[in-house]
Amino acid sequence: MPQDRRSQEPRSRHSGEHSTRSSERPRKSQKKKRKAGSALSFTALYVLFVIGTSVLLACLGWIAANDMLALNKEAHSVTVSINADDSFSDVVNMLKENGLIEHKALFKLFTLVSHSKDKIASSGTFTLNTDMDYHALISGISANSATRAEVQVTIPEGFTVDQIFRLLEEKGVATVEDLQREAAEHDYQFSFLKDIPLGNYKRLEGYLHPDTYTFYTPHDPVYVLNKMLVNFDNRVDDNMRTKIENSGHTLREILTIASMIEKETDGTDRARIASVIYNRLKNPGYETNGRLEIDATIYYITGQPVTQNDRATLDSPYNTSMYKGLPPGPIANPGMESILAAMNPANESYYYYALGDDGKHHYYKSYSGLQQFINSQELYKKP
Repeated sequence: MPQDRRSQEPRSRHSGEHSTRSSERPRKSQKKKRKAGSALSFTALYVLFVIGTSVLLACLGWIAANDMLALNKEAHSVTVSINADDSFSDVVNMLKENGLIEHKALFKLFTLVSHSKDKIASSGTFTLNTDMDYHALISGISANSATRAEVQVTIPEGFTVDQIFRLLEEKGVATVEDLQREAAEHDYQFSFLKDIPLGNYKRLEGYLHPDTYTFYTPHDPVYVLNKMLVNFDNRVDDNMRTKIENSGHTLREILTIASMIEKETDGTDRARIASVIYNRLKNPGYETNGRLEIDATIYYITGQPVTQNDRATLDSPYNTSMYKGLPPGPIANPGMESILAAMNPANESYYYYALGDDGKHHYYKSYSGLQQFINSQELYKKP
């Protein structure tokens, strides 16, 4: 019996070990299956992520490409204006508001990467359209763009240089600062300017001929001023200059007289005002003592209504109530009618004139006659 037990022990152990291994195998197989399942799930999620990201990037790229390349936009044109005080963001907002771009951040990034931000004009009016891609839009709002709009500017007779420059800035042609700089410093090649020194922009006063001009917006200030000077050069032709030389006056003196006529006339009496000026210049011994006493010359330097105190105390060669003869130069840019009147004054012996209640000038040979008229007019009575 004991032998039988011993002989059976190994079988029991063997049988026990076998049963233990048999029970472990299914558990390992299940773990392997779970690991394989997890790997497959991760791979599937990764593939889906990559595909989704690719699709998203493709969509974003397509949207960006549409905007950058001006694809699929409804066709229309628009005129936009950039002001001198507009920031870069203001310009981008304007492009967005007018339907020229869809994504402001993308446009800003494009200008940063392409180093094209500085190409955008500081001011001007431009005609753009939705067919323009980012590059074309930037080119279209550059200072020298072919898309610059054109504007007609009418310079009224009697406008000063300051008034002309402000008008040109308002119309988007050029800034006052740029015009003043180029008027003062650029050496324009015209014979009538050769004796006028550089340095002061008012050196062109009298030579910017009143007319209607077509300019780009913006326009190079040198070309703007040169265009007006060319017009003056053509209008005041060689025949006129020969007549001026034969009269014993210089062109600048004629322009100075014409500018005073332009500022004083009621529109009908240019030749008469010219005669008053010449009578006073030619007869300094008369009761006017050679003084022109024209308030417009004082207003030119003060920009304020002229007072009796101004006439008596303002120490300036433009004060023609204090200083004899002509002021140093023109006080405005006269039109052709006033220039011709300065060349052909009326043959009359008047020395005084005054504006009446009827809106017209009345002329007198003596100061007493002038005073009698003034005392009869409501216009000169104090309230």
